Amino acid sequence: MSNDDMNWYGPEAATFGDRVAAARDAAGMTQAQLARRLGIKKTTLAGWEQDLSEPRANKLSMMAGLLNVSMRWLLTGEGEGMEAPAGEQVPQDLVAVMTELRQLREELRGNADRAARLEKRLRLVMEGNAQ
Repeated sequence: MSNDDMNWYGPEAATFGDRVAAARDAAGMTQAQLARRLGIKKTTLAGWEQDLSEPRANKLSMMAGLLNVSMRWLLTGEGEGMEAPAGEQVPQDLVAVMTELRQLREELRGNADRAARLEKRLRLVMEGNAQ
């Protein structure tokens, strides 16, 4: 599969964090430099790049401007952003693994939300029994 056949930074191939890291690298900035310009801690930016959290709208807007990409591209991989790496072939099995990994991340987020809801219900039940 060539880059012409696939949206290298689209949702099937890349996450929000992948796009942030790629755009930051293309802008020639380190995590520390971008974090400083955004007025955040480096660990916060690292969390965004690792898809552990996402920025608020104001920081997303600032980051898009600093990285010279659109907010839409950062969020979805569509719109004004970076081109796919030139001349690289993406093996089909790599695409399959990346797709499966993305699905797993979505499932994990869903399970984390489910666990939080169950913990809340458990607290409510325990509080009700304590009275």
